[in-house]
Amino acid sequence: MSGVGPVEPGEGTHAWDTVEPGLPLLPGTPRERLTNLYARHRRAVLASATAVALVAGGGYLFATRPHDPPPPEAPNPSQAVSITYLGQEGTPAGAPSRSFSFAVKVTALDGPTITVVRISQPYASLSLTSVPPPPFRTKPGFGHKIVVTMHVTECANVPSNAALPFLDVTLRNTRAIEDHSFILGERYAHDLSGALQVACSNDSRSSPKR
Repeated sequence: MSGVGPVEPGEGTHAWDTVEPGLPLLPGTPRERLTNLYARHRRAVLASATAVALVAGGGYLFATRPHDPPPPEAPNPSQAVSITYLGQEGTPAGAPSRSFSFAVKVTALDGPTITVVRISQPYASLSLTSVPPPPFRTKPGFGHKIVVTMHVTECANVPSNAALPFLDVTLRNTRAIEDHSFILGERYAHDLSGALQVACSNDSRSSPKR
């Protein structure tokens, strides 16, 4: 009995003709099969390269295309508000003696909504209230009438001539919160001096009236 050796390639065949299991059989001679395999591989490489180029090109176009500029920063609130003097007003019912009232108009000129946080005045011998009371908000383009009532707490220390009076106002918007002094002009100075004289006309001015 003759031994069984390794199977030799048959006539007209070659050892490299054997196809690895799991791979599709390509028709033709070994050279044709190699050529077809290379063509398949080349098409796959070209397709991948094209996809990468498209992605890279899209990223470049996105990075280099003009973008909308960022919105401008909101101005400081004191630069976007005007306060004008409107004139004297009747004193509200229930106000204490030696009180007087006047009106101002607060207008936000530009930017986001501004909040009036506080209204005050520089004289220690005067107290101040307003209608509406702060805090209140004012939108750009709309003037808001504010009635301010001052009460003389001590006549001995009020100025005899308020030559350059102003209101101290605290303002807030999305950018900042600021304390700002608004000078209301000669008409306000004249009316304030007259109101102080009337409020304290029966006082000795040497001692506070209790």
